Amino acid sequence: MSKTITVVPGDGIGPEVTAAVLTILRSAGADLEYEEQLAGITALERVNDPLPEVTLDSIRRNKVVLKGPLTTPSGTGFRSINVAVRKEFDLYANVRPARTILKGGRYEDIDLVLIRENTEGLYVGVEHYIGMHGDPRAAAESVMIITRFGAERISRYAFEYAREHGRKKVTLAHKANILKYTQGLFLEVAHEVARDYPDIEWEDRIIDATAMHLVMNPYQFDVLVMENMFGDILSDQMAGLVGGLGFAPAGNIGKEHAMFEAVHGSAPDIAGKGIANPTGLLLSACMMLEHLGDHETGGRIRSALTSVVDSGDARTVDMGGTATTNEFTDAVVRALV
Repeated sequence: MSKTITVVPGDGIGPEVTAAVLTILRSAGADLEYEEQLAGITALERVNDPLPEVTLDSIRRNKVVLKGPLTTPSGTGFRSINVAVRKEFDLYANVRPARTILKGGRYEDIDLVLIRENTEGLYVGVEHYIGMHGDPRAAAESVMIITRFGAERISRYAFEYAREHGRKKVTLAHKANILKYTQGLFLEVAHEVARDYPDIEWEDRIIDATAMHLVMNPYQFDVLVMENMFGDILSDQMAGLVGGLGFAPAGNIGKEHAMFEAVHGSAPDIAGKGIANPTGLLLSACMMLEHLGDHETGGRIRSALTSVVDSGDARTVDMGGTATTNEFTDAVVRALV
């Protein structure tokens, strides 16, 4: 029986890469039905709401959403729709793999996974202005919130992920040397959880040193876990190890719901030109299939994608080629058969 998922094409290049991914999913025989909904700037322009209730209702009903990139204005305007969806459905675990597909870069055979806590930290959004000397905006304050509950479930998720996927090591990256209460609590809880997984190697490292060592020798890491903002930054750095955000998938996992999304932005400068690389969203769709238990279809798509990139016959501009989005998509479809 087909599984119905919610699809949010998004803004900018979102509709183009989403269409490419759906074409490949259909060609691969994925047993899915697609319910398309709006969000972001596109929804704001069409229905005057960046996150319509009909979209939320669709996600509530289907429990799984595949989402293209959304545009969020910096500094002003509505807050991140990505953050809003994660909070609405308590998608507490952000899973961001970084694996080499495009060969010939600075590093070869990278295979890392970052597990990011998605609902707490600075991104919880508790912030305000402080007035002084007649200036109501003389200072601004943001509050980092770490709970024992949140730290425990993301740490346990990281260890369970490592065990389920045959990973050998979990690294917690933190700043407990300076932020002794918030980051200290995260570190304390992670240490407690680690005792339940004697089969998994465990270490903790300072976040800035971790960033340096990821560049110097990424092969010393396996699964990394950290709070929200640190995970946001380091996951982009890890994407740089494998060619950039165009190769970076992401899953946002909760107890009942899950959202799979392109990590890259909406790239309005190339929207409509037909040159966008759909790989990031395609890999996210593979994660979605595996989440739904369809490892066979996900594996076939990954193999087809790898063969197309390896051959070099249909690489998009960001991969050093000249292929359009449609040409790249057609090549992956041909590689499936």
